[in-house]
Amino acid sequence: MKIIPVFLLLVPLAVPAGADKDFYSVGSAGSPETKSRFAMLDDVRILANGLLQLGHGLKDFVHKTKGQMNDIFQKLYIFDKSFYELSLQTSEIKEEEEQLRQTTARLQLNNEEIKNLSQEMNLKIEDLIQNKIQLQEQVWGLEDKVTKLAIIQPSVQETKEISSLKAFVEQQDSDIKQLLKIVEDQHVQLDRQHNQIMELEDKLNHIEVQELLENSFTGEEQEAEPSPSAVHRPTAGTYRADGAAADCTALYHTGTLQDSGVYTIQPNGSEAFNVYCETKFGTSWTVIQRRVDGSLDFNQTWDAYTNGFGDLNEEFWLGLKKIYSITKQGSYLLRIELQDWRGNRRHIEYSFSLGGPSSNFSLQLSRMAGSIPNALPEHTELPFSTRDTARGSSCPENQLGGWWHSECEETNLNGKYVTPRSRGRLDRGKGLYWKPKKGRYYLLKSTKIMIHPTDLKSFD
Repeated sequence: MKIIPVFLLLVPLAVPAGADKDFYSVGSAGSPETKSRFAMLDDVRILANGLLQLGHGLKDFVHKTKGQMNDIFQKLYIFDKSFYELSLQTSEIKEEEEQLRQTTARLQLNNEEIKNLSQEMNLKIEDLIQNKIQLQEQVWGLEDKVTKLAIIQPSVQETKEISSLKAFVEQQDSDIKQLLKIVEDQHVQLDRQHNQIMELEDKLNHIEVQELLENSFTGEEQEAEPSPSAVHRPTAGTYRADGAAADCTALYHTGTLQDSGVYTIQPNGSEAFNVYCETKFGTSWTVIQRRVDGSLDFNQTWDAYTNGFGDLNEEFWLGLKKIYSITKQGSYLLRIELQDWRGNRRHIEYSFSLGGPSSNFSLQLSRMAGSIPNALPEHTELPFSTRDTARGSSCPENQLGGWWHSECEETNLNGKYVTPRSRGRLDRGKGLYWKPKKGRYYLLKSTKIMIHPTDLKSFD
């Protein structure tokens, strides 16, 4: 490597020297000395070119060496990483090995305990075998004695002992027979009690059937259902200037609604929301509550009853806010349709007013018509309450559903859904029922509460 800079220094020195010689030796270019000097310059150039090529080769070699070094460093990095991972695995293996050692030690201890238990059991078995052998010898001795007694006439003392034993055995036999008789008598008594229980169950079933018959609508005075011609078109109060329907009735008379189902309405001053519209009597009613099979739990909180819950195509409560947004537009009619467990249907209709949130959505009713005795207080403001907002009353907590309560022993159409076989007054008191003030409970299978504008001339 030191030869290269020396030759590189010699080349510029040699070239100017030759040039000076040529400058001062003009006219003598063909002399042997001049030829010798040019030959030396050629050799220097050849040597310089060789050195340059050698430098380029060394440079390429250095680059290759750097690449190989980088590869080696990369492989060393991979090796270090693999070695680190291997160290971690080795540590884990050591930990597992330590756990195995501890487990092995515990197993050895358990093995020692089992071995000790086995030895104790063997000793006990040997003791049992010895006892068995002794018992067998005693049995053989008794057999010999019995054989001798059968051959030899027993003495008077032995005869007395045998008689005493015989009397004892007979007494035991008599006691056993008495016990068997007592057991047979008890068995007969148990059979009799079982039959009495079966008779009581039959009577209870009969009583439940009677209760179902008594708590059904059979025998009640029925009113004729309103005929379609009795329902008149409402006034313009239920129509919106912007074309949006204020309730199901307005939607029906715009021609948009033909069949019962879920539709969108937008009462005055309210956002649009979905409701279930039921088409009947030549108009459409807005359904605010429906229960059919008990699939939905109506024991909800105040927020749930305020905003609504359930499926509009199944069981649901529309929500106090939505009901209020509809009814505050004008006067409305409230229709309640009931069905008992025998399939009998009844209805009752009220004119009503519903207060806003500041009055806890108080309800005030006035009965208009129906085919069942009234069970809701009239001309009285009834605030709505739920199990988490019972104001001075435990009725919602006891009756398991939000409602317009005034007293605990009255109608609750949002109560717990129960079947007629539910025994006990407490369950019925918490259930879905219609209870007039001076009447009996009507156990209900399904309910439906609907509203309709009352700006009509008649509706009965």
